Amino acid sequence: MHDILLIGAYALVAGTVVGLLGAAGLRLLRGRSIAVHVSMLLAITVTSVVAGVAAVARAMFLSPHDLQVVLVTVAASAVVSLTLGIVFGRRLAAAAMWAAVAREQERRMEAGRRDLVAWVSHDLRTPLAGLRAMTEALQDGVVADPASVAEYHSRIRAETDRMSGLVDDLFELSRIHAGAVRLTPADLALGDIVSDAVAAVAPLASGRGIALVAAGERWPVVTGGAAELNRIVSNLLTNSVRYTPANGTVRIEAGEDAGEVWLAVSDSCGGIPEDDLPRVFEVAFRGSRARTPDGGAGGGLGLAIVRGLVEAHGGRVRAGNITGGCRFEVRLPAHPAGVAVR
Repeated sequence: MHDILLIGAYALVAGTVVGLLGAAGLRLLRGRSIAVHVSMLLAITVTSVVAGVAAVARAMFLSPHDLQVVLVTVAASAVVSLTLGIVFGRRLAAAAMWAAVAREQERRMEAGRRDLVAWVSHDLRTPLAGLRAMTEALQDGVVADPASVAEYHSRIRAETDRMSGLVDDLFELSRIHAGAVRLTPADLALGDIVSDAVAAVAPLASGRGIALVAAGERWPVVTGGAAELNRIVSNLLTNSVRYTPANGTVRIEAGEDAGEVWLAVSDSCGGIPEDDLPRVFEVAFRGSRARTPDGGAGGGLGLAIVRGLVEAHGGRVRAGNITGGCRFEVRLPAHPAGVAVR
């Protein structure tokens, strides 16, 4: 029993000394990563075991050969333990990093959802109040002359169409976030899609005196969903028209390079603040200039829908400033045959 207590005392003293030194080292490393701390803790533990075994072995007066055998065995175990510890420490650090990123993304998504609810509530409440006032005026006979009645009917129709578009945007965005976008791929002439989108946006542009210019004589063929691609182009054109001052120009062009089909919409809006550029595709983000009902804007969802649909096609979209305005560029995988048509 006396020998066992003596062995325990030697091991305890050796381990305590190493532990105190290790604690001091951890204090110096308190600003480092999780992987460094885990590796340090394992090193302290293994070193404590090695120190305890070495101290006990010397106290037992082992022969040099036997002491060497013991130390080599312990050292080999220490190397294996440290290697495994470092590997799992790095994995733990990576998992912690991804967890932090996921929490930050979740926080930003939650903030985006709150902003979305606030913007949509505002965008629905304002036209609904106007519709109610106009309806009551018609019902009570406050407005009776044919010209005023026709104007009220026109305004009611316009506000109804705007709210219907907002609801459509919300539905599309919910499909994107739920991963429920199901494409029906087809080989489509990008020129036809651009032509349809330009025709749809033309009334809004002409009402503000904005020229829509489709540049280029030969448009590439792209593989994708017809409705989704039309929505992408229409949203980009509508966004540029709404932000371009009266009598400005919105230009759309396309091409093919590096195995990709690209489509770009440029305008003369004056540019986007640099701080806003990374956020223009976020849900409900409208920047410093709030879009108002007289501009026919929705809930700040158009560019978020563009990004979701582009990514569903395996592509990417980006925004940047040019002289006097900004430029939105969409890049999609090229048509397999690389064919260009008029």
